[in-house]
Amino acid sequence: MAKNRNAPASRKLQTRESSRATYYWYLVPGLFAFAAVIGASYVRNVYLSLTKWNGLGKPKFIGFTNYQELIHDPTFWESFIHAFEFIGAMALIPTALGLLFGAVIFDYISPKFGNASSSFMRVGLFVPQIIPITVSGILWVWLLEPNSGVINNFLESVGLPNLTQNWLGDSRLALLSVSIMLIWIQIGYTVVIFVSGMARIDPALHEAAQLDGATWLQRFRIITVNQLRPEISVVLLTTTVAALKVFAPVYVMTQGGPGDATVVPSFFSYFHFFTTQKVGYGAAIATVLSVILSVLAIVLLRMQNREEA
Repeated sequence: MAKNRNAPASRKLQTRESSRATYYWYLVPGLFAFAAVIGASYVRNVYLSLTKWNGLGKPKFIGFTNYQELIHDPTFWESFIHAFEFIGAMALIPTALGLLFGAVIFDYISPKFGNASSSFMRVGLFVPQIIPITVSGILWVWLLEPNSGVINNFLESVGLPNLTQNWLGDSRLALLSVSIMLIWIQIGYTVVIFVSGMARIDPALHEAAQLDGATWLQRFRIITVNQLRPEISVVLLTTTVAALKVFAPVYVMTQGGPGDATVVPSFFSYFHFFTTQKVGYGAAIATVLSVILSVLAIVLLRMQNREEA
């Protein structure tokens, strides 16, 4: 009798495992595409990082010489410091502002002014995400131009000429100026994700807390933020990775300058690839960056899975 009772459960387990094995076959085309497009290029890049090559002729194998040179290159370390500073501009600040703006839109704008108004605000905040980064960079260069830029002209028109600055030409302000532009770009992404997450929160939680006398800020901190942990994890993961590999805004706005004030690893690698023609050295920088990004992504994903468990 015991065997007969266990038989249906055993058959269900076998069926489930068989179905799961069938699903794995759908991954095969993607794995082949990944191996051909990403994997082969990555292996080639790792090989080039072990060579001395100017882009012409045959690469000369030199082992780990490029990596040894990287360790003693102050600009390399400075570029990573700048990249980690951009995490604040692309991950931490947009996440905090996205939570706040999203809650205001979901809790106040939508109930009082309707879905059309809230949708308009979300679209308006998201527009910088869909504008080509080159266009956004050129726009901000125009805004920050020291002589005829909109920001300096505005400061002069309101009687604050002492506050005008060479925003992108001053090494003390260039990183901050690029960071403000990145915050402007990223806020729309976080708002859209968080507003979507707020829609799945059970309204009864807020109603019960409101009946108990909780203020909006208390409900936001205790209920909304806690319920949005999965979305916050995803946003922090994607924006942190994007911050560490940021390239286009720096390339368009500052070219890593003035001096090395805004140089980041991806631009530093590009610079050696195409300017100094030290292809092996540029490949070494790209390899180190890819390893750091992979490790960081794995750590963040494990932290996310641990919280969900």
